[in-house]
Amino acid sequence: MELKDYWLAVRHRWRVVVASVAVAVAVAAALTWQATPQYASTASIFVSTSPSDAADAYTGNLFATQRVSSYAELVGKRKLAERVADNLGGGIDPAELQSQVSTSVNPDTVILEITATDPDPVQAREIAQAYAQALSDEVAVLETPQGKNDALVQASIVDNAQVTDTPVSPRPVRNLGLALVLGLLVGLGLAVLRELLDTTLKSTEDVAAVTPAPILGRINADSTAVRRPPAEVLASATPWSESFRVLRTNMQYVEVDHDQKVFVVTSALPAEGKSTTAVNLAVTLAQANQRVALIECDLRRPLIAERLGLDAGVGTTSVLIGKVHLRDALQKYADTDLWVLASGPIPPNPSELLQSNAMEKLIGELRDDFDIVILDAPPLLPVTDAALLAARADGALIVIRHGKTTKDQLTHAIERVEAVDAKVVGVVVNLAPARKAGRSYGYGYGYGYYAYGYPSRPASDGSGKPARDGRRRGRRKPRS
Repeated sequence: MELKDYWLAVRHRWRVVVASVAVAVAVAAALTWQATPQYASTASIFVSTSPSDAADAYTGNLFATQRVSSYAELVGKRKLAERVADNLGGGIDPAELQSQVSTSVNPDTVILEITATDPDPVQAREIAQAYAQALSDEVAVLETPQGKNDALVQASIVDNAQVTDTPVSPRPVRNLGLALVLGLLVGLGLAVLRELLDTTLKSTEDVAAVTPAPILGRINADSTAVRRPPAEVLASATPWSESFRVLRTNMQYVEVDHDQKVFVVTSALPAEGKSTTAVNLAVTLAQANQRVALIECDLRRPLIAERLGLDAGVGTTSVLIGKVHLRDALQKYADTDLWVLASGPIPPNPSELLQSNAMEKLIGELRDDFDIVILDAPPLLPVTDAALLAARADGALIVIRHGKTTKDQLTHAIERVEAVDAKVVGVVVNLAPARKAGRSYGYGYGYGYYAYGYPSRPASDGSGKPARDGRRRGRRKPRS
């Protein structure tokens, strides 16, 4: 990865970084708040010898310097801790004293510092002073030769322990600062790692690595638009409606040699927005004065009739079993040239119905009567219905969900289509993140679309109905 890739990874995964920092700071704050304040007190000991002349003084200083480290080791021994415990009244466990005391030796000096910590500042002072005195006495005993009265080395207390009012721990500023840095480092690492392991489709390059099929549209995420009637929301000037107009425009370049076209709209897995895309694409095409038929072929989980507010009791299954004629089952949606064939009763054998001769005949009749036929099919990976329909249509339009559909899922979905000698005519990216203002829609919605040739409604011909362009003359109506 290059530096730019790391920056993009952090931009994509900034929530991970923020969450890591927040967790680290929260944990540090909780531990700091719950920690018992500890106070420290220090006593200093000077180690010396008794030289008789300058030469002995130099030699004695070297000897004392070497001895200081050994005396520091004595502080951590249990024998000295037991003596200190007795001096303090015997109310403290020697093992506990050992954990409360530490030593430090200044380099190239003969000064030894004994530091004691305790929740009580007075007790910390008492422990440090008692240790200093006990060590001084112990050195006098150890350094006195047998049969002599004077010690060769003396450990003198030069700085008595003092009571301090400022705790040495916890340190809120230091703890929170370290937590902030640690959380940031962990967050950056997780962000980069997740980006490296992420196989979801989020860019044109990701899709191009899987299929040469073009991206025909990028549908913005708009939770408000999906709850409104399609004819209403698609007639207004919004990023949502504009994304479907772009998809409609791009669809004109697919199968240009065919006057009547049949496309299957499907996805790799459920919940990727294929039914919503099929409905809104069909409505958008109908608003451009094209004769459009939207057929509910998802006979397992039909959604179109509910989405458009139509009757789902009669539809595809009714026509396939010969119970109702096609012209009687079609329902017109709103004030458009969109005719909808709902699902009808849910059958026990959807796959058999969709690959029957009756289905082939139905597609042929629809192709003859309409400019564009949109077949809303089930997802490709759970069932084979969409692939079977794609083999009888002009191709499949696969809807992927931005940041959720993976490369493997799209690959397997395309393999299902190609396995029946069908083709993928394009890909639609659903729930794509909105781009920054000023980079995607220019001068705003109030007049920008009209200026660039995207009126919110088709121009009227003076009769109150949308005008048809000359290319639509001569098209047949549904058979009667």
